[in-house]
Amino acid sequence: MIMKTPMHDADSLAQAKRAVDEQPASHGWRVRELFHKFAQKTSAVVGTPWTFFIAVLIVIIWAVLGPRFGYSDTWQLIINTGTTIVTFLMVFLIQNTQNRDAKAIHLKLDELIRAKRGARNALMDLENCTEEELAEIEAEFKRLRERAANHPEHSDDVGRIQKSRSTAQTR
Repeated sequence: MIMKTPMHDADSLAQAKRAVDEQPASHGWRVRELFHKFAQKTSAVVGTPWTFFIAVLIVIIWAVLGPRFGYSDTWQLIINTGTTIVTFLMVFLIQNTQNRDAKAIHLKLDELIRAKRGARNALMDLENCTEEELAEIEAEFKRLRERAANHPEHSDDVGRIQKSRSTAQTR
């Protein structure tokens, strides 16, 4: 059995980065990498309060200019076209960022499941299950919670979980 150490994990990450760097640079890879960097930076900027306030300011300016332009079709078309274009483009940027974040989270969870003795490795591939399979697994965990609630040695754990759930729901 190989003993995992933080150094071993760092070596593993360094090996993965080296393997990517050693691959021949293809045009598609460069475009994906540039798009990822652009999407990540844009997502970080767009998610700030300042960006929200700028958007509100634009809407206020547009609304104030309404009487000057007689609330014309052109005046309405400006805001409709602008918001449609921005929304359309942001969908792709946000989706790219979310896909990458989800993949990273899945890999981290897979590593935790793999490293935990006694954990079911079958859970490492849940993102590829059908809705019916996920519903069955969810039902299994519900049965496990109910069974644990009926055993005095687990009642403290179940009570703590139920208390934290009810606290989270009231927020």
